[in-house]
Amino acid sequence: MSKISLIAKLFTDPEKSEEVEAALAVSCAAAAEESGLEIYSAHKDSNEEGVYWFFELYTDDEALGKHGSGEGMAAAMSSLGALLTAAPVINMAMPKAAKGMAL
Repeated sequence: MSKISLIAKLFTDPEKSEEVEAALAVSCAAAAEESGLEIYSAHKDSNEEGVYWFFELYTDDEALGKHGSGEGMAAAMSSLGALLTAAPVINMAMPKAAKGMAL
């Protein structure tokens, strides 16, 4: 089985950056409850105000399918989702080369 990476672009109100970043931190902390989720990191875009990126790495399809099903992650995702100003743009891929993570 191949690992799966997910890159999501999130759109938020730039005037709510503190609230958004607090929700991102809660989401990342809740990721600990997902055993097949290897990397779950949030990034603020350097060029677009109000834009954040998530990079996620899952061990397989099954782990991705379970994402968000735990109580803590479901609550964190709901709180973060309430702060989005548009639907996220999500790209899924299969990593083929990397430094710093096992493929």
